[in-house]
Amino acid sequence: MAKRRILIINPNSTSSMTDALKPIVESLGYTDTIYTFFTAPSGPPSINNADDAGASAIACHQALFSYLNSHDGFLVACYSEHPLVKLLRERTPKPVVGIFEASISTSLNLLGDREKFGIVTTGKIWESLLTDGVQRFLAGGVNGDVMTLDPHYRFAGVKSTGLDATELHDAPVEEVKAKVHQATKTLVSQRSRSEVRAICLGCAGMVGMEEWVRNACYEELGPQESSNIKIVDGVKAGVGMLQLQIRANFSQHVVNPGITE
Repeated sequence: MAKRRILIINPNSTSSMTDALKPIVESLGYTDTIYTFFTAPSGPPSINNADDAGASAIACHQALFSYLNSHDGFLVACYSEHPLVKLLRERTPKPVVGIFEASISTSLNLLGDREKFGIVTTGKIWESLLTDGVQRFLAGGVNGDVMTLDPHYRFAGVKSTGLDATELHDAPVEEVKAKVHQATKTLVSQRSRSEVRAICLGCAGMVGMEEWVRNACYEELGPQESSNIKIVDGVKAGVGMLQLQIRANFSQHVVNPGITE
């Protein structure tokens, strides 16, 4: 059987962030899959707001079209409602997954009744942007609007470190660790903390920081309660979703024989 091929897309122009994804993806153990890693040829070095996301899509979407025929699935490794997900889905019937949506779907599957998930992310601006995005995902927003949703339903909120994606790698490690700890502790120490059972890493640049988040939960909640919290890496979740869709042939384009296209 031919090996499956998945394209991992870093839509910013910082190649070191792409390099940081490689060991995480390869550690998942899908030895029958070949991964190709793509970095935007130009555009923002770090995606710090919705305008950056749009600019990054413009910078790399044309270059991505040449990969569509040679790959079986595509992962957009930016933790946002990134426009590339929609753009690529319009160009191919093959699976296209964004790590933001993948982390939410995975978290929901991990939760029991009355339990919630939250997000630890980078800059302060993402607190509102990701909250709106989660509400659209959960409630089915129409034309970009956020439909009415009980803010306490399944979602504990977003807390930020105050660092952008490049600073997560360039700032002193102890400073980054302290900020990740503080954001995590703030998230789980809210009134609803007993219901938080999943925490999403809200940036592709946070790959490999699960242990920091888990240690912060341990310090804030103690060993018993913190052991119930799942840490969800959107890159891992996204690769897993692509593997499922590819292996199940969910992308197979079937033409109804009674309909002429």
